[in-house]
Amino acid sequence: MAKTDSTGSTWRYRWARRQNVRRVRTFRGAEAAWRRRDDELRRLRALAADFQGSAAAGAGLPLELAGDEVVLWALPAAQLVEVRHTTVLPAPDLTVAPPAGPLRPRRPDGVRVTDAGMAVITSRRLVLLGGRGRRDWAYGRMTGLAHDPAAPVTLIQVLDRRRTSGLMLPTDAAADFRFKLTLAFADAIEQRASVLAQLDELIAEHAQLKPFRPAVATPAQARLSTLVPGGRRTVAVAAAVALLVPAALLESDPSDPTGGGEIAVAATAAPTASAVPALVRPAAAPSAPRTSQKPAKSPRPLPTAAGDPRCGAPVNPLGYDFCSGTRIRRPAVEVCDWFDCVPQFWAGRGYLVQCRDGSVSLTGGRSNACAEHRGVRRTVAK
Repeated sequence: MAKTDSTGSTWRYRWARRQNVRRVRTFRGAEAAWRRRDDELRRLRALAADFQGSAAAGAGLPLELAGDEVVLWALPAAQLVEVRHTTVLPAPDLTVAPPAGPLRPRRPDGVRVTDAGMAVITSRRLVLLGGRGRRDWAYGRMTGLAHDPAAPVTLIQVLDRRRTSGLMLPTDAAADFRFKLTLAFADAIEQRASVLAQLDELIAEHAQLKPFRPAVATPAQARLSTLVPGGRRTVAVAAAVALLVPAALLESDPSDPTGGGEIAVAATAAPTASAVPALVRPAAAPSAPRTSQKPAKSPRPLPTAAGDPRCGAPVNPLGYDFCSGTRIRRPAVEVCDWFDCVPQFWAGRGYLVQCRDGSVSLTGGRSNACAEHRGVRRTVAK
């Protein structure tokens, strides 16, 4: 038997069930995303605390290590990249930035690949053991370091090399490489404690963002507006229209055959004028033309009597006529309000002419002037 409230209805129970299902689904998605980020921060914190290498880790590598130098990390798939143009990178820092989004396996513009081989992070330097030789970036000589936020590319500047270079790695290994390079650089300047403190702060801030389990919705919280498609918004719009139409009718002049009808139509169909059917639009009474309105455009100049100062050109405030004068290569922007312009008028490259069909074109002086309008008739001058 279906559950009912005191009025015998069941829609309140259905509303409460839908609300609870939606709230739980949203909460579980937010909690899963929060836990993934929390696990990642704690993993980085544990890695930063225990990150160290050994001389044995470099066994078998064609790399000669200094007396106190140890290998911290190695990746066999890396590419050497160089920047074509001169650039200035920001100074190396110890910021542990969260990933802004997934990296795309692409090479940024202005960067070219020159070699490929194994990338090795040691306690003193970053090394690429490539097919064309070895490339070193010593931590003590780094002046610039930048990680591309959209591509798995890290660029480095050092004192003993003028051109900026760096490494491009597989997308799934770029984040691990960047973090371990930051740890190695922090060890070289004796600042690992600052990295650990930064991670502790990020973990504490993230703990404050843990989502709360939502409250359970009850049938008593259901409102009648939920039965209307669109909910409270639809009810609010309907109430506003109900108040607007009587007010418009009261303010209209009963003796005006057009005013009241136009206001009522505008009030009931406010979104767009085109939505009002043509049958309900009252005919407007003829009125005298306003002095501020522009005269209607004359699509074809009418023949005039002898002595016309415009030589047949339509009346216009621009001073353009068909008599002899200066050619117009840069017509006024309102020229098409007074003359019948051809399609694509402003794409023309020439001076203003009248075609044989009466339209004007901006292709005067060209071989194809008025080609689609029976040719050139005369020049428009000023």
